[in-house]
Amino acid sequence: MKYFVLLAGYGEMRTWDELTPEEQEAGIARHVAFGEACAARDGVEIVSAEALGDGSSATTLRTRGGQMTVTDGPFAEAAEHIGGYYLLDAPDLDTVIELCRILPAYDIDIRPVIDTP
Repeated sequence: MKYFVLLAGYGEMRTWDELTPEEQEAGIARHVAFGEACAARDGVEIVSAEALGDGSSATTLRTRGGQMTVTDGPFAEAAEHIGGYYLLDAPDLDTVIELCRILPAYDIDIRPVIDTP
């Protein structure tokens, strides 16, 4: 089954720009360790993963009353903190949760990907 792992907020971390170079390196090392742990786990594959631009670079589309508006900036203030995502193919949610413990202390949102016909 596929799971979308959204790095949805900084959690206990400061923003990337507030981290020292050493803290940034340590954070990257945790992402590397996460990738290695996924590769070492039977039945787990990182299908896709990307870091995302900050909320100030977002474009939001909203449809109200049949009319679409386009605005610069995030949909909600919480979206300003979305840092990236992983798309994992894994046997179950418990495995994904266990692996996510390796990542830095982000707020993480995990959602199953629905197979559509």
